[in-house]
Amino acid sequence: MKNFRIENPDDPRIAGFRDIRERDLTGRQGLFVAEGEVVLRVLTSAHALCRPRAVLLAENRVEGLADALQGLPEDVPVYVAGQGVLDAIAGFPLHRGILALGEKPPVPALPDAIDAMGDDALIVLACGIGNHDNMGGIFRNAAAFGAEAVLLDARCCDPFYRKAIRVSVGAVLRTPMVTGLELVATVDALKASGFRVLAMTPSATMTLDQAPVGGRTAIVLGPEGPGLDSQIIARCEPVGIRMSGGFDSLNVAVAGAVALHHFARRA
Repeated sequence: MKNFRIENPDDPRIAGFRDIRERDLTGRQGLFVAEGEVVLRVLTSAHALCRPRAVLLAENRVEGLADALQGLPEDVPVYVAGQGVLDAIAGFPLHRGILALGEKPPVPALPDAIDAMGDDALIVLACGIGNHDNMGGIFRNAAAFGAEAVLLDARCCDPFYRKAIRVSVGAVLRTPMVTGLELVATVDALKASGFRVLAMTPSATMTLDQAPVGGRTAIVLGPEGPGLDSQIIARCEPVGIRMSGGFDSLNVAVAGAVALHHFARRA
């Protein structure tokens, strides 16, 4: 591993890191920016499904990350800059002092992804999730409870948005996913492949504690506020979480975590 010193924020070698917030909005054509030590360690680990392209560090972070950087492929450069130069590159004060540029993994076709899943596969189908905090939380929970994949319909926000990756503590970089899906067709394909497709909704008569565990299971999560469309709920098995005190809903990532915990328990 060789470090390259950056003295000028206009250095063309670090163009992919420049003006991060603006690029977050306009996209990076198949690339993403990851931020922070925890996420960098996931990206450089054997668990990562994404390939790193480059790393940009504040000079005071290099020594403490030596072990993680050893996991980088030999052709991945590590750029080092003083804090002032780093802030000028990013376009805002980068207190963590750690950035990485990576490649999004190829997206498999849904039938191929389903065929690769086991007989007891547990997956999440996210529908219309537009909040990046919730998206990151869903991926973090999926990784924590051993979900084999997260499926995203075409209305979902990009899980590779920098904040979503950070909130997921890197789980986005290690969790198999299929994106851009048409929801009705996806539900039907899962059911045809032996999945119990469970729509999380407060209107359900069956509560989560009554739901049997085992076999192929898909947990369907919808956006906060409107929730899942009634036509989708009708195509699935509706399941609710028992609550008290007049409450009828939870944050979508929290509801997903409760459901994943229930179905991840194996006898």
